Amino acid sequence: MKKARIILDKDYAIGRIDPRLFGSFIEHLGRAVYGGIYEPGHPLADEQGFRRDVLEMVRRLGVSVVRYPGGNFVSGFNWEDSVGPDRPSRLDLAWFTTETNEVGLHEFADWARKADTRVMYAVNLGTRGPENARDIVEYANHPGGTRLSDMRIRNGAKDPLDIRLWCLGNEMDGSWQMGHKTAREYGRTANEAAKLMKWVDPSIELVACGSSGYDMPTFGDWELTMLEECYDNIDYVSLHRYYGNPTGDTPGFLARSMDLDAFIRSVVSICDAVKGKKHSKKQIHLSFDEWNIWYHSGARDKEIWQREKWGRALPLLEDVYNFEDALLAGSILITFLRNADRVRIACLAQLVNVIAPIMTRKGGGCWAQTIYWPFFHVSKYGRGTALRALTDSPVYGCRDYEDVPFIDAAAALDDEGTVTVFAVNRDMEEDFLLDLDLRAFGDLELKEHILLHHDDVRAVNTEEDPERVAPAPGPGGRTDRGRAQVVLPALSWNVLRFSPRP
Repeated sequence: MKKARIILDKDYAIGRIDPRLFGSFIEHLGRAVYGGIYEPGHPLADEQGFRRDVLEMVRRLGVSVVRYPGGNFVSGFNWEDSVGPDRPSRLDLAWFTTETNEVGLHEFADWARKADTRVMYAVNLGTRGPENARDIVEYANHPGGTRLSDMRIRNGAKDPLDIRLWCLGNEMDGSWQMGHKTAREYGRTANEAAKLMKWVDPSIELVACGSSGYDMPTFGDWELTMLEECYDNIDYVSLHRYYGNPTGDTPGFLARSMDLDAFIRSVVSICDAVKGKKHSKKQIHLSFDEWNIWYHSGARDKEIWQREKWGRALPLLEDVYNFEDALLAGSILITFLRNADRVRIACLAQLVNVIAPIMTRKGGGCWAQTIYWPFFHVSKYGRGTALRALTDSPVYGCRDYEDVPFIDAAAALDDEGTVTVFAVNRDMEEDFLLDLDLRAFGDLELKEHILLHHDDVRAVNTEEDPERVAPAPGPGGRTDRGRAQVVLPALSWNVLRFSPRP
C-alpha cells in the first residue's frame, strides 16, 4: 500500500470560505427550465408549476446562489419580454430554439425563494447596453415611485426583488457570442453599465467578463485591457472552464484540475497587476461562474438541431455523468477551497438536466448524477475557514502534466472546531494509507469517513438505478494523540470528518 502525508494547522488558514462558492446556474437552454425546474401538470408540481421533487434536491444540495437567465442566451435577451402579462415568443439565436418567456424574472425569483437560494442576474451587454442594464436594476431593486419600479409592483412584486449580485454580460470575448466585442469595447461598455447600475443601487456587486477559457487566444490581454477600463466600478472577474475526456485517458483527465489552478493563479496575477498600475487599494476577486465536465452530449445535440431546430425546450446538453467525472468534480471543488482567498463565487454549470447534477424525466422522477455527491459534501461540510493542506504524495506523469500528486486534498475548519478533509485518490490501482498530522487542533477523533467509489470508471446513475454510484461509509482509520491514519481506496472521493473528543 502506498503512503501519503498531510499536515494541517490552524495557522495555515487560507481565508473564510464564501458561501457563494457553492453556487449553480440555470439558463434558458434545453430542459433546464421547461421540463426541469418547471413542469406544470407533473404530479409533484406546486401551484406555480415548479417541481417539488427538484426543489427538494436543490435545497439538499445547499446551492447558495443561482446565475440566471444565461449564459449565451442572455446576449440576445430582452428582459422586458419576461415580465408582465404579455410575453412574446422569440427565436433564441444562442441555442437555435424558441423561447416562450413563460417563466421569467418574477417566477424565477419565486423559485429561488422556494429553493432557499439567491438570484445572480446576468444583463445583456451583447445586443443591448448600459441603459437596459440600468433599467433592470431599477425594476428589480428600487422600492417604488418610478415608472419601472411601479411596473414591478403592478406585475405582482410589491417588495423589491433584492438582487445583490449581477453579471455584466456573458463571454463577450467569444466570437460565438451575440454582440461579441473587443476587450476595449467591452471594458468601456461594462464600465458605463456598472456606473449606472450602482448609481441606481450602490449596494449591488458586479461581475465583469473575463476570458471564457484559459486557452482563448486573447486570454491575458483581454483581462488586462478590460480591467484598465472598468477596474474601479466592478467587484469580480469571471472565469469559465469545462473539461472532457473523449479519449478515455483517465489519469490525464483527473489531472485537469492542475490546469484549473494555473488558470486561477494567472487571473489573480493580472488583477493584481492592474491594481498596482492604478495605485488602487481595491482588490478584485474572482467569480468562477461556469465550471463543469462537458463532452458527453455533443453528437446527440447535433442530431437534435438537425431534426428539430427552433423547437421549444429541446433536450440539449444532457450529459450523463460517470464515476470518473465525479472524481474530477471533487478535485475542482478542492481547487476552489485552496484558492478561497480569491475565488469568492463559483457556479456549477448547470443545475438541472443541462450538464447537470440533477436529472428529470417528463412526468416521472428525478435523480442525482454522480457529480451531485462531491458538490453535496463540500457544500455541506466545506464551510468556515479553508486550511492549507500541506500534502506529501507520490506523483505520476501523463500527456499534459508532470508531477501530478496521486492524493489531491483540501481542508476546512468549521466554527464548532470540526476539521473536514476532502481527498481524491487518483491512483487507478492502489490504495493509499494517509497519515494526517492534526496535533494543532488538540484531541480529535475520526467521526466519519464518507467514500465515493466504484470499480467501473464509466458507471452512471439512472432513474432505474439512481444509487449505482452513491456515497457509503469508508474504511475509516485510527486516531491517537493528534495523529490519524486513514485508508483511501484506489480511485476514490473521500470526506474525513474529525471532531473534538467530548
